[in-house]
Amino acid sequence: MELTVNGSPREVDPARFPTLLAALRDQLGLTGPKLSCDHGECGACTVRLDGDLVYACLTLTATCGGAEVRTVEGLAEGSALHPLQQAFITHDAAQCGFCTPGQLLAAEALLERNAHPTDAEIRTAMSGNLCRCGTYPKIITAIRAVADAGKTP
Repeated sequence: MELTVNGSPREVDPARFPTLLAALRDQLGLTGPKLSCDHGECGACTVRLDGDLVYACLTLTATCGGAEVRTVEGLAEGSALHPLQQAFITHDAAQCGFCTPGQLLAAEALLERNAHPTDAEIRTAMSGNLCRCGTYPKIITAIRAVADAGKTP
């Protein structure tokens, strides 16, 4: 089955890799999305599927034929970091970094829908992505900085 992953066509085997997370990590070697809760509760496996946020641990690969998948590996353009990636670094929002890939994709999706979210809207949009380090205020600051700078995706 073919998927478009971060802009490139890729073949995946849904029989060997039944979840999208397994296909991305184990078959394609994209380790940005993480396996953590394996129940769609933490958001560490968040990717974008045809523009929507999905938990890759709950998404069946067999349902993704022909879809466009975006992982954190697809955010930067060459050596230029995405504005959200730079803001997470600048505002020390990454902490241990385990949840950061999912956080970045959720933030990107938010700013595509709403270029100037309130802090409450940011908190709501990010509520599906847990951070064990508790760096939520810094995550909000980083997203706010990108929105305020007009660097929305």
